[in-house]
Amino acid sequence: MAAMAVALRGLGGRFRWRTQAVAGGVRVAARGAAAGQRDYDLLVIGGGSGGLACAKEAAQLGRKVAVVDYVEPSPRGTRWGLGGTCVNVGCIPKKLMHQAALLGGLIRDAPHYGWEVAQPVPHDWRKMAEAVQNHVKSLNWGHRVQLQDRKVKYFNIKASFVDEHTVCGVAKGGKEILLSADHIIIATGGRPRYPTHIEGALEYGITSDDIFWLKESPGKTLVVGASYVALECAGFLTGIGLDATVMIRSIPLRGFDQQMSSMVIEHMASHGTQFLRGCAPSRVRRLPDGHLQVTWEDRTTGKEDTGTFDTVLWAIAPRISACLPTTVGHARKQRRDQ
Repeated sequence: MAAMAVALRGLGGRFRWRTQAVAGGVRVAARGAAAGQRDYDLLVIGGGSGGLACAKEAAQLGRKVAVVDYVEPSPRGTRWGLGGTCVNVGCIPKKLMHQAALLGGLIRDAPHYGWEVAQPVPHDWRKMAEAVQNHVKSLNWGHRVQLQDRKVKYFNIKASFVDEHTVCGVAKGGKEILLSADHIIIATGGRPRYPTHIEGALEYGITSDDIFWLKESPGKTLVVGASYVALECAGFLTGIGLDATVMIRSIPLRGFDQQMSSMVIEHMASHGTQFLRGCAPSRVRRLPDGHLQVTWEDRTTGKEDTGTFDTVLWAIAPRISACLPTTVGHARKQRRDQ
């Protein structure tokens, strides 16, 4: 499963409940849960591939199940619905955009097979993005319907642990919700990482959390990193006719077979993707005309160089865990607006 699942059982005093941070009603409810008066047999925190599969299977076996899911908006403000990374900002939108790129290649080849197609054929990012996003939203709704059909209760709240059998969250409107269960599974997955040590990275860059939800074309794009996410994004950007450059600090696809990795890079380069090998960015700043100027160091020569781009996409590893606090503390009054 794409998501990490950890069953929390018999942890004793590992989770300490701060009674000062919550109201008296919460304390009473938590004591009731600790005494065995629990709401659910199983509570799953995280509505991605792993969490949903776990919840639906448990419900099918006759257990009383609830799913808690919340997506913290990206630094650019991007947010999405139920389904996790794969549905919203991973496999599904990526494959649809790759299909758009493949269709572009077929159109360019068509005249060689007798089809009279005027060249070049322009691509409309806005139209593609709208279609992709509408499809993703239909999948979000489909997941909610599946949970309802299996009598799995869905809560769109950000959960914090009160104790080993109880979590607390704040719903829209500020209402505090306490949920208790015999067993709690964490399936929160991960989020892309920003290189915050690089000046301007957070202020001006985006990640794979944002690329699929852009309303306008990213234009000339610098993809920083050589992970499979980086190469996939650069590949479909090139395929739909955009100027895409991949900056690689060391080796591409670390952890993969390097002979195959070299073949991937050669194939991408032959189709127009540009590569900056052995380079590491040091600064990103916005120019008066709105473009982004990226400064980097060539690690082979030690020389500094710059380039101008419309978009900088960070696709560096490893991803960070989208985990949750172990105590209530100060419950956040934020909720995603779907």
